[in-house]
Amino acid sequence: MILPFFISYRKIKHLDMKIAIVGYGKMGKTIEQIAISRGHEILITFDQNLPLSAEKLKGADVAIEFSRPEVAVANFLICSKAAVPVVAGTTGWLADWDRVKEVCKTSKGTFFYASNFSLGVNLFFKLNKQLAKLMKNFDDYAISLSETHHTEKLDAPSGTAISLAEQIIEQNHKFNGWTKEQEATKKIPIKSLRKVNVPGTHTIKYNSDVDYIEITHTAKSREGFALGAVLAAEFIQNNSGWLGMEDLLKL
Repeated sequence: MILPFFISYRKIKHLDMKIAIVGYGKMGKTIEQIAISRGHEILITFDQNLPLSAEKLKGADVAIEFSRPEVAVANFLICSKAAVPVVAGTTGWLADWDRVKEVCKTSKGTFFYASNFSLGVNLFFKLNKQLAKLMKNFDDYAISLSETHHTEKLDAPSGTAISLAEQIIEQNHKFNGWTKEQEATKKIPIKSLRKVNVPGTHTIKYNSDVDYIEITHTAKSREGFALGAVLAAEFIQNNSGWLGMEDLLKL
């Protein structure tokens, strides 16, 4: 059930859209509910039983893509071929980041990507950057990240955890990357757990011999992620190019 908060939140002026949902799992179905509640039409949904094609995208104003890492890039390229703007929520494909960005640029298309569409997570990103900036000169504190998600999530660490680690690295030049290993020196360790029915929890911990500082974001449901994706789809009706949550939220 979608709470009234999610139906009414940020009822900005927008054109009603015809949306193609690429990846019709639990997240895709939640996106469908929220999109309809905001006055949009679901033109078509794609899953393993109905593969994505440029021909079937005709008439779509936007494609919202929450599929699987191994097919995400192919989906993006099909949408580009069909000249359909993309809101991309799949993670685990960032090795092809430059390729996808170049295709978007040369085709003069629109591509909106976020490792996490939750408003709270994007505020958490800002908090993480600020804390990293404050802590960069305090060498007595060891930094670690942990993330917990549902068992259906295939990539690990999560895209959100990687984004958090990269933000810390930008502020603290003692680190040159992140690692899945828990014993690390110049890399930030990220621990990944998968449990049943957990939408997502991310924690950053600064630990010393005498105390620790910890910040955590915990999602209560999928609705927050789905709402963010629909808001992004509304946003790109009047904005184009290579976009992200900072453009939408004007943080």
